Amino acid sequence: MAPIAQTLVHESNGNATVGAMGKTKSGKQLKVRSYPKFDHLEDEREYRKQHLAAAYRVFADRGFDEGVAGHISVRDPILTDHFWLNPLSTHFSLIRVSDLILVNEDGDVVIGEEPINAAAFAIHSEIHKARPDVHAACHAHSVYGKAWSVFGKELDMVTQDSLRFWKDHTVFGSFGGVVLDREEGRKIAQCLGGGKAVILQNHGLLTVGETVDAAAFWFMSLDKTCHAQLLVDAAAQGSDLKKTFIPEEEARSSFAQVGTPEKGWLAFQPYYDEVMAKTNGSFLK
Repeated sequence: MAPIAQTLVHESNGNATVGAMGKTKSGKQLKVRSYPKFDHLEDEREYRKQHLAAAYRVFADRGFDEGVAGHISVRDPILTDHFWLNPLSTHFSLIRVSDLILVNEDGDVVIGEEPINAAAFAIHSEIHKARPDVHAACHAHSVYGKAWSVFGKELDMVTQDSLRFWKDHTVFGSFGGVVLDREEGRKIAQCLGGGKAVILQNHGLLTVGETVDAAAFWFMSLDKTCHAQLLVDAAAQGSDLKKTFIPEEEARSSFAQVGTPEKGWLAFQPYYDEVMAKTNGSFLK
């Protein structure tokens, strides 16, 4: 996790995050939140679990739950071929740190007393194996993500927020039923490549990140971008309205402002704060 921590610290001291407004009028440096530094890996493990539990709560608030479908994983910083997941039948809105399940790369439960979603293991295990840079992955059957996935198309770069996914998302263009086979998970990981998101045909969305915070924010933003795309296409259908696409040069420069791992981490922090305030920190137990 050192690379993103270093990047965040560097950006908070320079202009990349705070830009021309990095100091007060009197010249005092403004404080920008950054990924914390840890003296012990056990502390980072606890941090990752806390933010994983919060991400589930955030997903529940936004209606990304649907029965036992959907899952978010985070890599363990000590046992790096293990990852934490939700128990199969606990609602996202109720998940606490103590509920989280640790599984190894063979799908064996190492810590916890409940089973996990088999599809979660099939997908997440292969992504974590294929992408050492990825420490978290999110998958859920959100309404707008499902709706857009039916078309099997990448998103148009027509809004500023869509630029978070400029040349950084793909489409897994086949539906093979419920993902229970690790071979299907390998195919999804291969399709994802080095990107942050994949649209799963007739299925839903999947996002990844160097932190669970970034992966969760990318998911929320991707679902909203699918919503905007559906509205734009509906408005344009049968009318003389024409879509204006964002030029390549502007897309490239804007991606550097809104689509980097540190920006994803930072963008999730207000949602973490919201969960803390709503629950009085009860999810940390």
